[in-house]
This record gives sequence, structure tokens and C-alpha cells, in this order.
Amino acid sequence: MGKTSICVGLGKALSTMGNKVLLIDCDCLRSLDLLMGVTERMVYNFGDVIFGRCDAQQAVYENEGLSVITCPESYDNISDYSMTWLIKKYEQDYDYILLDAPAGIDRGLHLAVTVADRAIVVSTPDLVCVRSACTAGREIEKQGVDNIRLVINRVSKKDIVKGRLLNFDSVIDQTQIQLIGIVPEDPKIRLGSMGRSIYKKGQVSYKALTNIAKRIGGKSAALKV
Repeated sequence: MGKTSICVGLGKALSTMGNKVLLIDCDCLRSLDLLMGVTERMVYNFGDVIFGRCDAQQAVYENEGLSVITCPESYDNISDYSMTWLIKKYEQDYDYILLDAPAGIDRGLHLAVTVADRAIVVSTPDLVCVRSACTAGREIEKQGVDNIRLVINRVSKKDIVKGRLLNFDSVIDQTQIQLIGIVPEDPKIRLGSMGRSIYKKGQVSYKALTNIAKRIGGKSAALKV
């Protein structure tokens, strides 16, 4: 569904707008550091902070104006209280903390939602991903977060017109989540998996992510592909 690339893109857009942004990987599959290009420097993760193996700043890695903290290989012994304590360690230093939750309904999602005051569900416009988005949205709402928005990702107008993908109204109707943005298909995003920078000015996805960042900040921005 592209949730991690959306997390990175939103982080970069918010940073470009003058905000200090921290990205925290809450998915044990751990791909955020790859897209951020900091893998070779990674030593500590947020589990190390929680269990006292390093101080809070030792687990933070900087690149391209963003800060990132990676996820431990498992969530064993990490409680809701521990996650809340962790966020309090950083919240005074950043304007936005973006938590990259896993796609499944597991402990990682629960921990992320425990400390979140709003959520963005990312879905591509196909039946499988839309069903998953419905489930995720219900789970997030069940945990008490009612400020939930939808990003429709990897949109191809041609495939929608030809009926190979769902149209926007169908995605919104099925998920029952308010739309905050539409991100077009962008082949350059694949370069992020090689540790190269993604979301640069001039890319088809750049303006879309910038507009979503503006809406997150309470500003008006056109909603179109």
C-alpha cells in the first residue's frame, strides 16, 4: 500500500514547510531506515531507549532534514505505558512525530495508535487494499482515535477509467474514512528501496504530498491528481 513511502514523503513535506519532524518505525519488518538512507549508521532502536541501553538522542538518526528512530525486532515487554513514556521523551523537541505502523492488525499498530492523536490510513484503489483499510480504520477507531483520514495512493487515472482500479468515490464509500489526499503512481519511488532520496521537487508525487502536508497543518490545498 506504500504506507512507509507516504510517511517519508509527508515528513519531508512538513520539514520543507519549516517543521521539525521525527519519524518512528513501529513495524518490526523495519523498512523506514532503508527509505531514509540511514541503515549503515543504525545501532540503537526505540526498544534500547525504553530498556535503558542508550539515551533518547543516541537512537535518533538524521538525514535530509528529518530525524528517524527504528523499530526493535519484536515488541516483547514493550507496554502501552512504555510507548507513552517514549513519546514524551521526544514530543517537546518536534513539531510532528509520524509513526509508521504496520499494515496488519498487530501489536505494532496498537502501540502506534496508543500514542497517536490522529491517524492516516493509506490504501491503493483496489479491492484487497481497500478491505484492509476498512479493517485498519475500524481498529484505530476502536482504540479511541476518531481523527482518521484516508490517503489514496498509487493512483493511475488510466487504470481507473478502464475499470482496473476503483474510483475515488468507491474507495471512500467502502472505507467510510474522510479523504485527505490522493497520490499518483510515481515510478521513481522504487528508488527509495535502494536508499536513494525520494520525493523531490518535480516528481509527480511531490505536489500531492505537499498538499497533504498543508492540510495536516490546517491550510487549504487543492484536492486533485
